[in-house]
Amino acid sequence: MSEGQNNAGATTRLLVLRHGQSEWNAEGRWQGQADIKLTDQGIAQAKLAATKLGSFDLIATSTLQRARHTAEIIAAHLDHDQLHVDERLKESSIGPWQGLTYAEIEAGWPGYLNSRRQPEGFEPNSSVVGRMTAAFIEIADKCRGGQALVISHSGVIRTLRRELRVNDTRLENLGGSWFEIDGNNFVRAGRMVAVIGELDSADSL
Repeated sequence: MSEGQNNAGATTRLLVLRHGQSEWNAEGRWQGQADIKLTDQGIAQAKLAATKLGSFDLIATSTLQRARHTAEIIAAHLDHDQLHVDERLKESSIGPWQGLTYAEIEAGWPGYLNSRRQPEGFEPNSSVVGRMTAAFIEIADKCRGGQALVISHSGVIRTLRRELRVNDTRLENLGGSWFEIDGNNFVRAGRMVAVIGELDSADSL
């Protein structure tokens, strides 16, 4: 019997983190699926995070360069030669809000942000949950019973946590959440973490 068969019913843990600071993070602009580069600070954040993280059986990343570059920096430090790159780990598509600041969104769509309303063209939560869950299960299948590091995006991490009805808070760069995928591919959200910063209401990694 292969190791994969032996571990078929085992729970797999995923540490899912937001990427390092991007150019639009620094400008306070909503990115969505725009492919924005890391800043020098974002590169430094990824390098610092790499020194604080433990070992992983697999490292996965969104296709967007701010996540992929973050993952590449961490993978190099942890001596991982390969990344699992998955388009389903991308940030939500945010329609007309892409590239806008909070102030511009509030001016154009008053009250939407506070009430979590979404404009026409914004990717539905059900779509985010569906693709992220499918990506998580595929990652778990590659390292059953072990743990993987996933570099993704704040919006999709928070959407998934809210849909799983667990506490949610704003994520700084290189902050995120643990998730568990059991042998029946049921996804549970674990504690939130901050690799290089602090969380107001949760323990740090």
